[in-house]
Amino acid sequence: MRKLIRDSLLKKSILFSFSAITSCVLFLVFFFNSALSASPDAQSTSSIYDIKLESISGSDFNLESYRGKKILIVNVASNCGFTSQYKALQELYNQYGHKIEILAIPCNDFGGQEPGSSKDIVEFCDLNYSTTFPFSVKSNIKSSPQHPLYRWLSDPSLNGWNKKLPSWNFCKYLISEEGELTHFFRSNVSPTSKKITSLL
Repeated sequence: MRKLIRDSLLKKSILFSFSAITSCVLFLVFFFNSALSASPDAQSTSSIYDIKLESISGSDFNLESYRGKKILIVNVASNCGFTSQYKALQELYNQYGHKIEILAIPCNDFGGQEPGSSKDIVEFCDLNYSTTFPFSVKSNIKSSPQHPLYRWLSDPSLNGWNKKLPSWNFCKYLISEEGELTHFFRSNVSPTSKKITSLL
């Protein structure tokens, strides 16, 4: 009986150790793959500038007006652990707004953390972060119908190389001055980190 108990405890210990190691490996893979970049020969087959968007105020616009500047596209949410990145996004915009445009895309697909209306989102960001960069209306990224912008950002046959959709709120895509997708950053990369500012 003691041997059976000892063997059972040993098996549980081995399984726990394996689970802990697996979790650590997955964390390290996520952490060290926090940024992806295009190869030098990657080229889109359709133009991001042709994609139509609706601003959070309800007016239509497209990205053509941003041609000649880099664009950082960020899926945002008001009730997320990364929501404080709004502060860093505004700091980035204040310092580098002559070089880069920031486009915030509110989305409720990740944990239901952006449940409010356009009015709620604007009031929250104005009150807490005094944001001045553009916002689109709340859009679908993982759910259907998927917004055409995120279809372009995650389809290699359109953008030339990347298939990654955001894994959570506050993932970031960097678009070049010529409209090419050059980088994808996961949520844990701050907007003011050198991973981003060194590219400006």
